[in-house]
Amino acid sequence: MGYIEEIRKKIGHDLLIGVGAGVFVYQDGKVLLQKRTDNLCWSMHAGGVEIGESVEDTAKRELFEETGLIANQLELLGIFSGEGMTYTFPGGDQVQIIEVNFICRDFSGEIKAQESEVVELKWFDIGNLPQNISAPDQKAFAAFAEWAKRQDKE
Repeated sequence: MGYIEEIRKKIGHDLLIGVGAGVFVYQDGKVLLQKRTDNLCWSMHAGGVEIGESVEDTAKRELFEETGLIANQLELLGIFSGEGMTYTFPGGDQVQIIEVNFICRDFSGEIKAQESEVVELKWFDIGNLPQNISAPDQKAFAAFAEWAKRQDKE
């Protein structure tokens, strides 16, 4: 059982601060996204930081668990917090998210969706991202889209 699950046993659905890390996998003008099982929205590959784990290690672990891909190198996209980052999961758990997100252009492995958390993995053209983005990920998606535009100009 992970750190958040242990805390939830003590506080129930009450609001807590959660630190997470996520990864946008980017290649040839496309981004690999996942449709989440809990809210059926699209998201980057992400999850909560465990005790003793760095945010980079969290990002790499979550990417592997959710997609089967190994991040050989990560680039920091940004840290997202504050307004718009409070979220209530479908099960009722409330969280104020601090999210550290990365971009991965150097990866290996074979794509395989984690059935318990991922409905679908799909490559999207950067100019045609899905509309139903998971609410607390919208700030990061906006920053990622800006980053990708700069890449296309280079």
